[in-house]
Amino acid sequence: MDLAGKHISAGFVDTHINGGEKFYFTQHANEETIEDIYESSLKLGTTHVLPTLITSPLENILKGIEATRNFLEKNPNSGVLGMHLEGPFLNLAKRGAHLARYIKKPSNNELEEIIKYGKGIIKLMTIAAENFTPKQIDMLLESGIKISLGHSNATYKQAKQAYNQGITLCTHLYNAMTQMGHREPGVVGATFDSPEVYAPIILDGFHCDYAAARIAYKIKQDKLFLISDALFVGEKVKQFQWEEFDAYLENRQYRNSEGNLAGAAVSLADCVKNAVEKVGISLEEAIKMATIRPAKALGIDAKIGQIAEGFPAKFVVFDENLTNFTPLIL
Repeated sequence: MDLAGKHISAGFVDTHINGGEKFYFTQHANEETIEDIYESSLKLGTTHVLPTLITSPLENILKGIEATRNFLEKNPNSGVLGMHLEGPFLNLAKRGAHLARYIKKPSNNELEEIIKYGKGIIKLMTIAAENFTPKQIDMLLESGIKISLGHSNATYKQAKQAYNQGITLCTHLYNAMTQMGHREPGVVGATFDSPEVYAPIILDGFHCDYAAARIAYKIKQDKLFLISDALFVGEKVKQFQWEEFDAYLENRQYRNSEGNLAGAAVSLADCVKNAVEKVGISLEEAIKMATIRPAKALGIDAKIGQIAEGFPAKFVVFDENLTNFTPLIL
């Protein structure tokens, strides 16, 4: 196959994406939205996704789990990997754009219900670990769900305790977490000080300065990977409202009426380009940050994330200018 001198890599893996070109998963927790997220991402070279459902009522969470299960049963060869549940067990002080009225502290009964119904479907769950008992964290870890520390007001000590207990990811490094100070290093400091912890980062120039991303890469190296955290894909949705959650697209960023960032407007391909051109990361490294590293963070690097015998023939093709990222599915 002649690619006319273009690059080829394994398809990109986005572990944090909220909506497609038309629909937002938390608002429309159904198969149509999952299809929208997958097909919209695929157009831009992201062949594997974790549709993300954020803080909402338990009924809506269970609805999202059921929709994901049904989609996977009907489309076993798609690039939908399962579901990312971001909330509702977050810290109110670091809620960002999440609706305050749905944020809660965990109860054993709710955790058991989510684990029961989400078995095999929820692949990643973001929690504020400081609001959990050690037994509750163990309950989640023993279920097989990957746990990520995020939307957290934890101290350095609390975050390190969570990491030492077995949590191996944080959610969107720098955003919605305690920052690193010289007397209280916070979640950022604990993440930097924990070599085994993976740190996804949003490289859109708004969620963190590119200099901060450069510092993070120097510290985390092969544990830093890319996510889009896209509210919607393709910047086609200019204004959005779900209950009190609102978002407006301006200057390539979504913000709510409070002025908070409300999800990104970039694709994973945009993040790869920014990693190379804005952060100074090599192309080879940037590709790994969008392929094998998120796969390793989820513990599925034996199945996706590289071009090798036995892996899916799902690729992305792009030119020297890091434009025109297109899928190649064989």
